[in-house]
Amino acid sequence: MHLLGLLPRRAWASLLSQLLRPPWASCTGAVRCQSQVAEAVLTSQLKAHQEKPNFIIKTPKGTRDLSPQHMVVREKILDLVISCFKRHGAKGMDTPAFELKETLTEKYGEDSGLMYDLKDQGGELLSLRYDLTVPFARYLAMNKVKKMKRYHVGKVWRRESPTIVQGRYREFCQCDFDIAGQFDPMIPDAECLKIMCEILSGLQLGDFLIKVNDRRIVDGMFAVCGVPESKFRAICSSIDKLDKMAWKDVRHEMVVKKGLAPEVADRIGDYVQCHGGVSLVEQMFQDPRLSQNKQALEGLGDLKLLFEYLTLFGIADKISFDLSLARGLDYYTGVIYEAVLLQTPTQAGEEPLNVGSVAAGVERIFYIVEQRMKTKGEKVRTTETQVFVATPQKNFLERLKLIAELWNSGIKAEMLYKNNPKLLTQLHYCESTGIPLVVIIGEQELKEGVIKIRSVASREEVAIKRENLVAEIQKRLSES
Repeated sequence: MHLLGLLPRRAWASLLSQLLRPPWASCTGAVRCQSQVAEAVLTSQLKAHQEKPNFIIKTPKGTRDLSPQHMVVREKILDLVISCFKRHGAKGMDTPAFELKETLTEKYGEDSGLMYDLKDQGGELLSLRYDLTVPFARYLAMNKVKKMKRYHVGKVWRRESPTIVQGRYREFCQCDFDIAGQFDPMIPDAECLKIMCEILSGLQLGDFLIKVNDRRIVDGMFAVCGVPESKFRAICSSIDKLDKMAWKDVRHEMVVKKGLAPEVADRIGDYVQCHGGVSLVEQMFQDPRLSQNKQALEGLGDLKLLFEYLTLFGIADKISFDLSLARGLDYYTGVIYEAVLLQTPTQAGEEPLNVGSVAAGVERIFYIVEQRMKTKGEKVRTTETQVFVATPQKNFLERLKLIAELWNSGIKAEMLYKNNPKLLTQLHYCESTGIPLVVIIGEQELKEGVIKIRSVASREEVAIKRENLVAEIQKRLSES
């Protein structure tokens, strides 16, 4: 999603050739447990900053923190997405969060100005990655890899005006699925569209439509409408804004800001209003102007073949040939697509959502899911704890022995960090956090060699032999 980022071989060839022009791990993981001392130091530092005039503790513009509740929703979304990628045979990979600036420049057209440049670090000019596609192309070129089907989930950064209410941020997560290499036409593209349908259906966001076009058709349309070739990329960047701006505003930008003749803009306007299925592809074959352009005919031929494959995959009804789809980035040279949610009547108390493309990154999908959960009043459990170890009296050491046994058996368990907590406090904690089982060990249980298991939902308690505890818990968890 980008959900998907399949590029045709022409695009990969273009990217790789650009990346090969200039001369072109192991990791260590650390688990850090923040102590109360560290917390006290941090609190004192923040307090010192707060005493400064005009100091506000906040996240940078266009970014946000993700609470534990947010992370639960996000992880569920990413699990579904990644499982789909793996089902289709993709390999996972990662690249650095920043790249040599030279690697990224001239790949994004007008959007190159939105890159975050870093200060000179030891003689290297660096920029934060703008997307996951160009770093992938750099990886292929650097390692001389000719074929690869890969997925990549990671953050990217764009210095644009954020629209938080629509799920648009300066820092956001992308999920890319790319197929690099030379293959018979439209087979990889058809699979990418199938993947997109599987993911959007699985997320249950509502009815959706995937728009498809081809940059060869876009360029052919510009040519037959009279756009000077030197203005192709600039005009393409304007057309790409049609999902966010009205045609009259896009036309104004092309004519006033980019110097396009008004009559040329009007001819483009006639085309970009066209959208439909394979019948529109056939219609464009007969178009008196477009049918005279060799590049456009090649694109139309591939789209016709693509629709044949999509019909066999059973998803042709979810796909629309849309001449307004342009994609402004320079590395697109063939088939392009994006997914949009279809507006449906809002339910009582639900605000209409307008988030644009939902296959460009996870943030917008996350925003939609988050808003719908808020409307329905759904609660999110932020831990996966299965068992809480409690004591009614001063049996802290017994709690430690017991919880260690549970952890060693692969059971998710926790306890309060107090020597002598009140039992009622411990039970209330379990109810508020949704922990299903409580193990209670007191003086009487110790004497009798038993342990009580309490169901938090029903509040029923049973005593079992100490040596049978793990087996009983595992049995209950498997039945739940």
